[in-house]
Amino acid sequence: MEKRDKIIVALDFDDQGKALEIVNKLKGKLNFFKIGSHLFTKYGPSIVKEVVSLGGEVFLDLKFHDIPNTVEGASKSACSLGVKIFNVHASGGKRMMEAAAKAAGAFKNRPLVLAVTVLTSMSDDDLGECGIRENVNEHVVKLAILAKQSGLDGVVASAHEIELIKAECGKDFVVLSPGIRPVWSDKDDQKRIVTPREAFEKGANYIVIGRAITKASDPVKAADRILEEF
Repeated sequence: MEKRDKIIVALDFDDQGKALEIVNKLKGKLNFFKIGSHLFTKYGPSIVKEVVSLGGEVFLDLKFHDIPNTVEGASKSACSLGVKIFNVHASGGKRMMEAAAKAAGAFKNRPLVLAVTVLTSMSDDDLGECGIRENVNEHVVKLAILAKQSGLDGVVASAHEIELIKAECGKDFVVLSPGIRPVWSDKDDQKRIVTPREAFEKGANYIVIGRAITKASDPVKAADRILEEF
């Protein structure tokens, strides 16, 4: 895949019209889009179908975390929408992740199933407040190993942990990295961030970029600027 096929644009809007406007503007340049809980909760499956109908590929970022049976059902529903990637929380445990993998495996055009390790907004102190004594790196790797053992394709993790994850889980284990910010953009609420180029150099399979593109005065020029870095 070309680098442009590995860049996922985060449609973090509360307005479907604005989200679809970005999809239409970027079509042919960047065709992979993240739909998260903000947009999905308001518009439901229809927003996924709209993006797919426009030729976009979808990463459904709903981070399923529930009992295995419920997650299996939710995973089937995600697959039926034609998404390319969806995710679950690794902290839901092995049986829950196995249920998600089982559900995806029943579909001919099987999407990638990834496990969220530690949110990129979290630090060692945040983990400590949750009763986790390991530091971020240790906990991410521990969850990545569990995800692989559960039959998942990879994980969602900060680019800072990519090399550690690949060392333990193999180079073919997919790592999707959010919290990506070009050097010229704001950090916003992310703590563990890197630039797009750094992320790919570390071995990221996919990266998620949001506000640097979607909040730019000219999203197409912002996308071009990011692509030029490669």
